[in-house]
Amino acid sequence: MSQTHQLATCPSCEEPLDEGDRFCGACGYDLSSEPSVPDDRPTLTMAAPGAAEEAAAVDWPDAPELDSSDTPAPTHLPADLVGTESDGAALPAAVRTDDPADGDFPLAAPDPRTVPPEELESATPPAGTKLCVACRAGQVDADGYCENCGHAQPRERDHMEQELGAVAAVSDRGLRHHRNEDAFAISSAALPDGSPAVVAVVCDGVSSATRPDDASLAASRAANEALHDSLPRGTHPQQAMHEAIVAAAESVNALAQEPETAREHQPHQNAPACTFVGSIITRELLIVGWVGDSRAYWVPDDRTAPAARLTEDDSWAAQMVAAGLMNEAEAYADERAHAITGWLGADAYELEPHTASFKPDRPGVVVVCTDGLWNYAEGAHDMARIVPADAALRPLHCAQVLVGHALDGGGHDNVTVAVLPFPVPQQGAGSA
Repeated sequence: MSQTHQLATCPSCEEPLDEGDRFCGACGYDLSSEPSVPDDRPTLTMAAPGAAEEAAAVDWPDAPELDSSDTPAPTHLPADLVGTESDGAALPAAVRTDDPADGDFPLAAPDPRTVPPEELESATPPAGTKLCVACRAGQVDADGYCENCGHAQPRERDHMEQELGAVAAVSDRGLRHHRNEDAFAISSAALPDGSPAVVAVVCDGVSSATRPDDASLAASRAANEALHDSLPRGTHPQQAMHEAIVAAAESVNALAQEPETAREHQPHQNAPACTFVGSIITRELLIVGWVGDSRAYWVPDDRTAPAARLTEDDSWAAQMVAAGLMNEAEAYADERAHAITGWLGADAYELEPHTASFKPDRPGVVVVCTDGLWNYAEGAHDMARIVPADAALRPLHCAQVLVGHALDGGGHDNVTVAVLPFPVPQQGAGSA
């Protein structure tokens, strides 16, 4: 079994640790995987004189000859369970073949073939109980940790994918954050004349605020519901987008009044907040709406035609450029570049929904994303370069490729991408 750690902070998230901790309380990192402090003594035992000769003189049986021609090549399997938050560390001792006498952790759930029925009944958790993905025996508490081995459980939002006809979206926690604070919603609807429309909304929780993950989720759902109600009634798509942003803002504002926010609120934190970007695609129109620094890009199928960014950031860098105080390269190289000046939340200065309507003269795709992607493809030409050529035909594949690009680039932030082909194909009509 591993020694008790001697670390002051978690190697994964740098959370302060208490002496004797087996797992990080913030991210669930398995501290037993960290090497213990070596003793000041040799690690090799020297053999006595003549021992090698004696060993060589032993008449060892010949090893059997094996025919390996039909043996498949070994396949490397990761030590970590897919979706967990231990960042590739070894699994907890509860699922390793260590001596159970060295600790209090069972190696596995009771075997029904060897346990008396009355004991098995008492050991079997009630139906619907969530069991640990690591030890398969402990129950998961309300905070998402195993009560038996302490392993952090995978969160539902760590990686999400959805495809709905002519629109698709992918969201990932990234490689540095302990949770995913992004959220998205996609849907399709039939306009009053029977023509189709598709919708995508992407929100990025403000990490310095209280409950940023709840803020992004509430905003994306509220906006999607508002659009799904207003578009079939004949509301102009640009007006519908404006109303959807207002509905999203109201949903985030309401979080600030909930008791849960009051319990989690710290003096240095702000009310729940998030950014917003959304798009509506019809047969003729391309609508975008935004607040904050999440973006929408236009990428034509004909890559000889120019791509374009359809949104302008509500950020310190954008203000410097607009005021003529810096060029874009200088502004976005500044450490203050990503300080946002507009967001959804009860402490926002003033809600200013931005909307724009376009009539593209050729087919293409709209990429709606958080800064977790565009940090790795900031310019419109950069975004066009990484969008697959068949994006309009395979929007989910395109979103997966773009998220992969961000992860390959370092994955420093949560990353969420929605892809909408223009014009929306006939099969895009329907209900979410």
